[in-house]
Amino acid sequence: MPGGSDAPETAVIRSWKAPIALGVFAVLYGLLLLLAPRGGDTTFRLSTDSDVIQLPELVVPVGLTTWIFFVLLVVLAAASAYFVRTWGRTPLWILIVYIVAFVVGFLSWAASEETIPVVGLLAGSIALAVPLIYGALGGVIGERAGVVNIAIEGQLLAGAFTAAVVASITRQPLLGLVAAMVAGAAVAFVLVAFAIKYLVDQVIVGVVLNVLVIGLTSFLYSQVLQPNAALLNSPPRFDRIPIPLLSEIPVIGPVLFRQTIVVYLMYIAVALVYVGMFHTRWGLRLRAVGEHPQAADTVGIKVNATRFWNLLLAGAIAGIGGTVFTIGAAIPFNKEMTGGAGFIALAAVIFGQWDPIKATLAALLFGFASSLQNTLNIIGSPVPSEFMLMLPYLVTIFVVAGVVGRSRAPAADGKPYIKG
Repeated sequence: MPGGSDAPETAVIRSWKAPIALGVFAVLYGLLLLLAPRGGDTTFRLSTDSDVIQLPELVVPVGLTTWIFFVLLVVLAAASAYFVRTWGRTPLWILIVYIVAFVVGFLSWAASEETIPVVGLLAGSIALAVPLIYGALGGVIGERAGVVNIAIEGQLLAGAFTAAVVASITRQPLLGLVAAMVAGAAVAFVLVAFAIKYLVDQVIVGVVLNVLVIGLTSFLYSQVLQPNAALLNSPPRFDRIPIPLLSEIPVIGPVLFRQTIVVYLMYIAVALVYVGMFHTRWGLRLRAVGEHPQAADTVGIKVNATRFWNLLLAGAIAGIGGTVFTIGAAIPFNKEMTGGAGFIALAAVIFGQWDPIKATLAALLFGFASSLQNTLNIIGSPVPSEFMLMLPYLVTIFVVAGVVGRSRAPAADGKPYIKG
């Protein structure tokens, strides 16, 4: 146009889901304070008896604290609306600060005249989030490669079963860990074989595999493990390995650096998957076959072979997550002991927008919700126990349906590739 710019205008696609959801939850929080006001003080215990550095307890007045956090929630919801209006999306830091503010405010209200063991709450969150993080990493790798990995639940359960059996027989938890990786990869092999070779709908195959693994492990548990529990179902556990100096950092040390090898491997896995996916040739090829397999094929990438090997890797990683249920805590295998963790891990993949770091943060949020449920039950919170049992799943629905905003799966996710 004369006198104007020739640069094309870029349309900004806005999703108001996040600011609306944040506003709704701020209103609900405010109604809770109005309809069920509580007084007194809440104590946050920041150290354990074994800590070298002892932090003083933090005592806060319930009334003032809860209303301060209500104002903060309203401001953050308004900030979310501003960012969506201006740039089209809500920054991740606003969501993180909002969740922290909501949790601290809610804890101050729920634990009036009680003491919250902060280290125990956070350590429990990590423990409950570990299988979700492994499952989410497997889901991210699979879907980035173009295969919908609905079978995460089956991979976790197969890993838990084989880890318990192999570790019980050999008395070597490391061998149980390796067996869990093989079992998870085996479930993934069936998924990818049907998806690539026979072009079967990936969602249907994944659902069938979950049911198959549940049925098979339940049958073997009843017919084989129970009659021979001493030999086949008495797994040893991994010992905790405190990292010198780091384990003595207040709050963070006991939570992150007094863990088992499975947790330390998780730290490494998250870092390797992130760096590998976005900063190596492997990651470029992986994302290429998930976004545009035809283009990848034209430059010499073997699309189906890339999907096949990456799905095996994804299954092996998810299989490690299954060890948390058995050799991670010296708990005998039981029927359906994963309890739907694979589906929550899948929700973390979506919430994390198919990014390994964001999916890890989402899994940590779900783990925290479960740990919070346990903590509030112990201290005798006024919140009904039925609601507390629903809490992890309510959080799942909230973040996936209300906070994610506009997200796009890899373009070729779930679509079989036929060469030529």
